[in-house]
Amino acid sequence: MTLDERLERLTERHEALTQSVELMAIENRQRDRRLGEIMEGIASLLHVAEIHEQRLDQHDDRLDNLH
Repeated sequence: MTLDERLERLTERHEALTQSVELMAIENRQRDRRLGEIMEGIASLLHVAEIHEQRLDQHDDRLDNLH
């Protein structure tokens, strides 16, 4: 194998690795964005659950005061 052939082969490998890394970076950004959306949804659900818990506590207090 000549020096030029070796350089060509190394160049091809480098390009393939570069493409792989770029794809992985894109996938990571998409995953991070989706994870952020999931976390926002969980935070919203937690807020709703806290509000409902407060309302249930208020109902319990009213029922306790009826006696």
